[in-house]
Amino acid sequence: MHTSPTSVVLDRVTFAWPDGTPALTDVSGAFGAARTGLVGRNGSGKSTLLRLIAGALEPDAGHIDAPADIAWLPQTLTLAVDTPVADLLGVGGALRGLRAIEAGDASPRHFDAVGDDWDVEARATVALDEVGLPPEALDRRIGELSGGEAVLTAIAGIRMRRAPLTLLDEPTNNLDREARRRLGDLVDRWHGALVVVSHDVALLERMDETAELYGSRLTTFGGPYSLYADALGREQDAARQAERAAAQAVRREKRDRIETETKIARRKAAGLKAQHEKRVPKIVANGLKRSQQVSSGKLRTEASDRESAARAALDAAERRVRDDDTVRIDLPDTEVPAGRRIATIRVGDREWIVQGPERIALIGPNGVGKTTLLEHLVGAAPRDASEPDASERASLTVAPLAPAPLAPASAVAHTDRVGYLPQRVDGLDDAASVLENVQAAAPHLPTAEVRNRLARFLIRGDAVTRPVGDLSGGERFRVALARLLLADPAPQLLLLDEPTNNLDLDTVDEVVAALSAYRGALIVVSHDDAFLARLQPDTVIELSRDPGVDDPGGDDPEDPVHPSLVHAQDA
Repeated sequence: MHTSPTSVVLDRVTFAWPDGTPALTDVSGAFGAARTGLVGRNGSGKSTLLRLIAGALEPDAGHIDAPADIAWLPQTLTLAVDTPVADLLGVGGALRGLRAIEAGDASPRHFDAVGDDWDVEARATVALDEVGLPPEALDRRIGELSGGEAVLTAIAGIRMRRAPLTLLDEPTNNLDREARRRLGDLVDRWHGALVVVSHDVALLERMDETAELYGSRLTTFGGPYSLYADALGREQDAARQAERAAAQAVRREKRDRIETETKIARRKAAGLKAQHEKRVPKIVANGLKRSQQVSSGKLRTEASDRESAARAALDAAERRVRDDDTVRIDLPDTEVPAGRRIATIRVGDREWIVQGPERIALIGPNGVGKTTLLEHLVGAAPRDASEPDASERASLTVAPLAPAPLAPASAVAHTDRVGYLPQRVDGLDDAASVLENVQAAAPHLPTAEVRNRLARFLIRGDAVTRPVGDLSGGERFRVALARLLLADPAPQLLLLDEPTNNLDLDTVDEVVAALSAYRGALIVVSHDDAFLARLQPDTVIELSRDPGVDDPGGDDPEDPVHPSLVHAQDA
């Protein structure tokens, strides 16, 4: 464990949700004064802990010692599209005051707004440049930025504040490769203490320390994620070795106790036989019997104590070994014939026919229209009634998309059995419970069966009655995925938009394993290179903005800009 100057000290912090579900119990520990990556499994309470430190929640018990001035970027950045970019940077008031003064308005309120910050516009321009935005973006609205640009701008504004402590919750979610690089550069030059909740290994490698929240214990390791992972691996190897040794000791002591009982029984039998045969006087026999009883009792006690001690050591060793539950994702048993046409994707004058259980990866910068292509696939009706399986389609259809020549990039599905997991998992009813959300998509399933299915996603017991709005990002993902996979009939085409956002590394492993076994068609949008490499797509389609068309920007989901094809390759 690593010790360093602290920025936050937690003393037996406890917090439960209004329904009584515990989130954190007696958490004690500290965060250093430099850059710390906070890791832990989904649902361990990382986001809740940040909200407690930021003051957005009050602990039920315990104490948090933290700076009065804390900057906090929540996991879900909720912004009105009409909010000025200057306000997102935190300089809107000062900038408007400065410009009013420059325009000749000498009202005292403008001078009060500016204060001593006369170089506010220059500083804001530098901050925008660091996140890849031009100076004129200062006069734009949030709705004119992509989701990734909005997140980076918010982080740049936080950095301009120079608060003594900054908390960032999953800042790389929805960021493309270039945006992640820019965020990494900002983190490298960060002023003040920084705590980052993330499952992005590349970002965690930039940290000075790594803190883990596990089983309501907060433990800090010196160094970035790789050193933490190595230390944890060595610790677990040692723990498993100690567990094996302790188990052997229990077997040995149990065997010795049985041998002791056998020896005692033989002595007792020999004494009774001698007494019966009257080989010794009665008074001597009684003395020997008492002596034997004392000796036997001592042997039994010693053997029992040794076995109990061995079992206690085994229990302690077993507690050191992590036997974490993992999500068991069972994808629908959908087998699509190799020649079955599932979807058509068009980019410019290029066209791809997705056939059978193909795997397509769509990559490219934010705002290029990847999400829009997925939405085309969700909203398009089958267009060719002569296809062999037309009779399988539902009778309810929607209007087809505009013809391809009108759209530089478009996509159409040739099946109604499409499962879609959007980037923001925004199809859930926050006010409804987990159980209600899933039952709404699977009304044919008995409640007991829905509970069993949710248990495979580590949502058990009273947790199924919690409102979805109280869940972490990773928990929301599991609920949305469970709802998707309970669909009947099962999807022939699965669309996933940034599926690794908010997922811990163990759950990503489960997603990869499940998708590897899926026998339907799959189209994935992701900026996670490591995830895509493991998924082994058949084709990678990389898009970029068409330099000949102005990019209108837009809030997530990505606006339908005019992408051009960078390249497509068979993976």
